[in-house]
Amino acid sequence: MPFEEVKKIWMNGRLVDFADAKIHVLTHAVHYGSGLFEGIRCYNTANQGPAIFRLEEHARRLYDSCKIYRMDVPYSFEEFKQACVDTVAANEFQDCYLRPIVYRGYHSLGVFPGSCPVDVVIAAWKWGKYLGPEAIEQGVDVRVSSWNRMAPNTFPALAKATGNYMNSILIRQEAAADGYAEGIALDVNGYVSEGSGENIFVVREGRIGTPPLGASVLAGITRSSIMRIARDLGFEVVETLIPREALYIADEVFFTGTAAEVTPIRSIDRIKVGSGKRGPVTERIQKEFFDYINGAIPDRYNWFTPVYAAKNAETAKPALSLSRA
Repeated sequence: MPFEEVKKIWMNGRLVDFADAKIHVLTHAVHYGSGLFEGIRCYNTANQGPAIFRLEEHARRLYDSCKIYRMDVPYSFEEFKQACVDTVAANEFQDCYLRPIVYRGYHSLGVFPGSCPVDVVIAAWKWGKYLGPEAIEQGVDVRVSSWNRMAPNTFPALAKATGNYMNSILIRQEAAADGYAEGIALDVNGYVSEGSGENIFVVREGRIGTPPLGASVLAGITRSSIMRIARDLGFEVVETLIPREALYIADEVFFTGTAAEVTPIRSIDRIKVGSGKRGPVTERIQKEFFDYINGAIPDRYNWFTPVYAAKNAETAKPALSLSRA
């Protein structure tokens, strides 16, 4: 999707014009991938207006990623969350995608970051359905990638690091070259891991399985949301190692992610999944998830941070009566 210019980007404590959001070509992160980031959605909900989905959890994961890489974020947790809200408001978005990134900036080059500063940037833009709007209902065709996910104790899979996504690029490019919408990577032991930018769920006889964190998967925020929603709908959800061949005999398979949301998979390696279309379990979970993020049902998990909370509270106040009793 081509990038459209926005009004403001938050950089190191202040909102700057889109054209002024620049870094030096010798920035450490450009050369060594020393950046940690998040992908967050803001939805225009029916009951709260523009609201950021699971901002608290995304912030926690970002700070955890930075801790793994010994990178101290120069802003408090609360300052960061407020900056995300301010970025949406400054661009007057009703719904958007947020991309916060913490990275080693410009000072010196070398693998050891030394005295390179820790810079923080938050951008926001319009981003539709990641795998296409038709994919939500019709599903996508994917392949098992020839590229594995990183082995344990090589790269930390729990950190959402920019450098990790070189692996994702290889998976996604290979899939596209062979005519698939996406690829599924296996872990170093040959078990199902995840897509290039999505977690994966497998449905068999009404039971839902998803790879555990030990299978080199990112601890997805949407992943945890779907696990909670599915269990509350009465489905059994287990984190378990999934062999490759289980993908071919599954009744349903679907991706989850901030960008992908809940996207069914209709075929894997040219083998039809189930009936070859979105299955009933996926559809039920999809409906509940979309009803939630659209505000059609109450925010029962307190997953939303309203962008205009102060304004909404002011509007909700009863008007001052000047008439006499």
